[in-house]
Amino acid sequence: MTAGLHSERTRLAWVRTATVLAVAGLVAAGAGLRGGEGPGMIAPFAVAALCGAILLLRTGARYRRVERALREAGPLDDTTDARLAWVGVLCVVAGSLALVLSR
Repeated sequence: MTAGLHSERTRLAWVRTATVLAVAGLVAAGAGLRGGEGPGMIAPFAVAALCGAILLLRTGARYRRVERALREAGPLDDTTDARLAWVGVLCVVAGSLALVLSR
């Protein structure tokens, strides 16, 4: 195996996660707007889309930090990205649950 491919695959996984989170949030928020839902129902999806967009913007910097940590055998602090992903996923779940229970 070639050194460095692990971090490249990890970066691609973060890109996929961020893209799906951003698109799912936008699609759900758009559907809520078309369905006449109030801002309280749409806000969680907007926050999820924002979290996905921020994660997508951070993937390049995160990849460089991972590469540096691997070269220097140093620790990698990735809690910010993981927390953003969790907040986004929890917002999608909360918004979906709120929509289902309001019907």
